[in-house]
Amino acid sequence: MTIATGDSVSIEYTGRLEDGTVFDTSRESVAEETELADEQPEREFTPLTVEVGAGQVIDGLEDALIGMEPGDTPTVRIPPEKGYGEWSEERVRTFDPAELSQQLGDEQPEEGMYLQTQDGNLAEITEVTDEVIRVDFNPQLAGETLEFDIEVVSVAN
Repeated sequence: MTIATGDSVSIEYTGRLEDGTVFDTSRESVAEETELADEQPEREFTPLTVEVGAGQVIDGLEDALIGMEPGDTPTVRIPPEKGYGEWSEERVRTFDPAELSQQLGDEQPEEGMYLQTQDGNLAEITEVTDEVIRVDFNPQLAGETLEFDIEVVSVAN
């Protein structure tokens, strides 16, 4: 059965950056090899099931699935505009240190610290001075070309 919009598709996948760094996977063996299992101890590494066309995965991955069939095992490259977008200076905001510290429950902000936004995304503190704190709200994979090894496990419509 060829995958079309509206189908429910289960896939195994491994996502890599252009330098080969694995940033996500559904395969437990890959997670253990790359230490993702240690970084996400509560996560179960199992096939991902999505409804094609429902916006549950990035556009490039969704586009790549259309036309595939169970058993297909392609590697697909996804440019930033079909992934997490280009990195943008407009998504970097500055805050008054006292104001941000208060929002953090008086925890001291530090460079490299991540904050969870109201919509559940992560933002990184990139600069801390006495006068200003800069926070980058770009997705962590913004600006990256992504490569996914995919195995189509099943398709249902």
